[in-house]
This record gives sequence, structure tokens and C-alpha cells, in this order.
Amino acid sequence: MAAPGENLRINSDRLWDSIMEMAKIGPGIAGGNNRQTVTDEDGEGRHLFKRWCDAAGLEMGVDEMGTMFARREGTDPDALPVYVGSHLDTQPTGGKYDGVLGVLGGLEVVRSLNDLGIKTKHPIVVTNWTNEEGARFAPAMMASGVFAGVLDQADVYEHVDKQGKKFGEELERIGWKGAEKVGDRKIHAFFELHIEQGPILEDEGIDIGVVTHGQGLKWLQVTLTGKESHTGSTPMPKRRNAGLGMARVIELVHEIAMDYQPDAVGAVGHMEVFPNSRNIIAGRTVFTIDIRSPEKEVLDAMDGRIREGIDTICEALDIQYKIEQVGAFDPVTFDAGCVKAIRDAADRLGYSHRNIVSGAGHDACWINRVAPTAMVMCPCVDGLSHNEAEDITKEWASAGADVLFHAVVETAVIVE
Repeated sequence: MAAPGENLRINSDRLWDSIMEMAKIGPGIAGGNNRQTVTDEDGEGRHLFKRWCDAAGLEMGVDEMGTMFARREGTDPDALPVYVGSHLDTQPTGGKYDGVLGVLGGLEVVRSLNDLGIKTKHPIVVTNWTNEEGARFAPAMMASGVFAGVLDQADVYEHVDKQGKKFGEELERIGWKGAEKVGDRKIHAFFELHIEQGPILEDEGIDIGVVTHGQGLKWLQVTLTGKESHTGSTPMPKRRNAGLGMARVIELVHEIAMDYQPDAVGAVGHMEVFPNSRNIIAGRTVFTIDIRSPEKEVLDAMDGRIREGIDTICEALDIQYKIEQVGAFDPVTFDAGCVKAIRDAADRLGYSHRNIVSGAGHDACWINRVAPTAMVMCPCVDGLSHNEAEDITKEWASAGADVLFHAVVETAVIVE
């Protein structure tokens, strides 16, 4: 059997120490991290990751989207590499583990192989995908989307943040715009380790989530335009209140998501109100709608109902609207062979496991379009993520990385 034996484990102390060391870069204000994409803090985190990769004897490549590829050679020069990784960028008020566990778990795989003197037929490449979060520059999973051919590189270079700074220029400014053409690399298989970002595994006392599917999503940005006027002297029937319109859309999104239970979700996240003065009726609101489902038909139905509902709400309130789709991907079915490798690894190691659908978007969702792909998940405390209070245990991290180790090495094939 090509898989490593049950006695092989990653170095859990080293993995945990690496996570804590990375967390010192871009600290948040409440114990988490603010290491948003292509900021100075992102650049500093990349340099630390590169130093660790250099120390592990890995060869670093960087593509034009800034994605980092750290390669451990295999014994067969013609064998396609097995890729493993996630992302190092965070939300503005992000935790220490979202994405980071997957990148440093991948690094720990190759460190452990080095420690054990194990060679593999296929090379192994540890990957840090640029701008998975989409917090500073939409959309999310930007670099993996360009890699998979679903996003246009020239277009995303022009995307701007709230200060009007362009993604491409900021990537170049921090010194991480590589020369390698995006998408040229061929992949034998890709594995991503991630915290669940939901409560199922912890609630059920399960060690490992074997991710079989990923939810599709649509991000809509809505602008409602009414008329600014005095809150005290404008009669109620004469008001064109964009704030009221936003409130009714928020309720609409919730009601529609509830109609498609148990798996569909929906919410309004980012909200802006103009002029945002205590005695002026809002003349304009800008907000985002996030809807998700593992079934494309449900996702499309939710989208259609939301658009119809906004039209009805705005007609009743005599306000105008504009709807832009700023992000989307279809539901994902992960590769059966890669999923089996993860499930078999959990069985071999004696970890409890269950199939799970990822409720969040991940780089694996795009890479699944161009290569066999699957994900490993570990629990997180209270299912909390995208929050500085995000937390996991050292034991959960170790179990996830052990399963990752076995799945990756089995796929890369041990050479005796």
C-alpha cells in the first residue's frame, strides 16, 4: 500500500508554534488578525512564509497574481505535482486560523516528510493563494479564480478598494507581483485543510469533516436611491426613504432563505447609508446581499425572487434601485478519488469523521474546475469565524493536519 503507516504524524508542536508566530503579523484589536490582502502586513506574512519554505528546502515560485508556490521535488521528473494549501490573507477583524491553518498545515506536511526522510514520486507544492477573502478587493478567491480561468486577470488588476487603490498596483507596491503566467501550472491533485467555520463538527463531537460539496453563492450589491429630506418636517406620505427600503430588503432576504431550508442561507452584510445624519432621511443606501446553496436551481430561484422583491419594494416607496452581481460561483462537487483519500486517511488514523458541505467559499472551489480537488475540515469553537474570537484547539489542528498529511502523501506516492 502506498499510504504511510498509522504511526506517522505531523509535528503538532511545530505546526501550532508556526500558527502563533504568523499571528504576530497584522494583529487585530481583539486577539485576532487584520492582514488584508496586498497590504504591508500581507507582504510581511509572505516574507515569513518564504523564509520557512527556504529553510525546508523548497523552491519558491510566484505568479502574476502574487500566488506563492513552494515546491518539494519528487523522484519522477515527469510526474505532475500534488498541490496543498490555502491563504494567508484575513478579514479586517479576522481570526488566526482561517486560511492560515491550510497553508501552514501544508508546510508541515513537507517538514514532516523531511524529518522522516520520506521521498514521493510526485512533487508536492505548498500554495498561498492571493486574496481569498475578498474583503479589501472583491471578489473573493480572486487569484484562484484567475488561475482557473473564471476571472479575467486584467479586469481584477483594476478593482479598487474603498480608498480607490487598484489591486494590481497594490500587489506590485508590496513586491509580490511575480513573473510567472497565471494558470500555466498543471496539477495532479489539490488538497485544502480549513477550519469548518460552522458549528456542526464541534456540536457532534466529530474530529474531521470530509468535504464532499461546496455551496454555490451569489454576491449582489444593491444601491437604493430616494431623496434626502428633513426627518422632522417631511410628512410621512411624502418621504422617499432609501433606509426604509434597505430595511425591507434585509427582511426579504431572510424570508427567502428560510423558504429553502435546511441548506440555503442569505443575509445582508456590508451596509452604507448616506448622508448618515441623525436628522436627514436617507437619500441613498448601498449594501451587499450574500446568498448560498449547494443546489444551483435553489440559488437561481433565490436570486430571482430577491430581484422581484426589490422591484416591488422600490415601486411602493417611490425609490430607484440598481443591482450588480459582484461575485458568484456554482455549487461544487469535489473529486471522488480525493475525497476517498481523505476519508481513508481519517479511518487509518482512527479519527471520527463525517461528510460535510462547505458553507463558505474556498480556493478549492475554483481549483476543482481544473484539477481533482478535495478539502479536510476541523472543528472551530462555537462555529465562529470571520471574527477575532475565532478559536480552535491544538488537538483539532493536529488531527486535521495528520489527515492532510496522509491524504497528500498517499496521492503523491511514497518511494521506498
